[in-house]
Amino acid sequence: MCARGTYDPPATGPLAGLTPDQIENLLLRAVLDDLKGGGCAPASISSRSKCELGERLRRATGLPLRSVTGFLRISRSSYEHHRARLGRDRDAGPRPLVREAFEAGRGRHGYRRVHAELRRRGVVASEKRVRRVMREEGLVARRPRRKRHSSYEGEPDARPANLPRERAEARRAAGEDFRADHDLSAAAPGELLVTDVTEFAMDGYRRYLSPVVDCFDGMPLAWSLSLHPDSAPCDSSLAAAPGALPGGARPTVHTDGGGPYRAASWKGLCERRHVARSMSRPARSGDNAPAEGFFGTLKIEMFDGRDWAGVGLEEFRGEVDAYMAWYRDGRLKRFDEPGGGCSYETIEGRRRRLGLAV
Repeated sequence: MCARGTYDPPATGPLAGLTPDQIENLLLRAVLDDLKGGGCAPASISSRSKCELGERLRRATGLPLRSVTGFLRISRSSYEHHRARLGRDRDAGPRPLVREAFEAGRGRHGYRRVHAELRRRGVVASEKRVRRVMREEGLVARRPRRKRHSSYEGEPDARPANLPRERAEARRAAGEDFRADHDLSAAAPGELLVTDVTEFAMDGYRRYLSPVVDCFDGMPLAWSLSLHPDSAPCDSSLAAAPGALPGGARPTVHTDGGGPYRAASWKGLCERRHVARSMSRPARSGDNAPAEGFFGTLKIEMFDGRDWAGVGLEEFRGEVDAYMAWYRDGRLKRFDEPGGGCSYETIEGRRRRLGLAV
């Protein structure tokens, strides 16, 4: 007796009179109908998904299992293995834990940080599994809104050197394979600081935030909130920052070319506090990438998507203070390790592990 081909019609029933080409065409049409209904292409899915598709094709065409498995290019044993498990929630165990970790991050964590949080709690689940559960549960971390803005109005005075850019050039001149345009790294806390001003559009008015961020690990050292984007919040945050630095630190503070950083009050404050000034090139926001990145994260995780109607300055200040404390003490941040690989730790926890003052 000859073995039957993949597309040979069944011996009896309404499909018995079809040719192999007609059987194949029937399956292709069924797949197209499945795709229109939100299904998946057979070549791009897992064995479990092929089994789910196969069951839908069998119901739609009435074809025998032999034809369906051959068409989907899946062995019968694999098909039967997954068919026995259809209807079960394979992620029933980690599902509530993933949601709990996501909500503990206040909706700000993507799947990598949710996975890191689960590992901290002793939960064994792969990143792929966490990502799948988050997708199925609709757990989506906050994302940035695109907005273009430029406040550049020309050069009012001599611009200080762009020290991170000079450091990068010096490393390349020494023969190092350093490809970044700027060296914004810091070997120790208090070595390199960045600061800038960002705007929050509130309920009919605006708020302006000026933080000072340590490039060693991204810790916000000090911050000031104001109704006006002038020198007051910038000077205030820089004046408070040395209290969070190691004793004897003489940092470099890198800024953009905005007016507050060209003002006499800023220059005098830097001189009195023994802070070296550094400044980005004109209209190059990427030169101050750590500050811009910090603002993006802050707005995604704290500000965007919330209703701020009726929130006054002091209430908003409390929200900002609470976020800054959580960013330092509770938020899992990705750190590249010297020997390769990466880890997820809080800024405070990492400093304690390294024996650094917090």
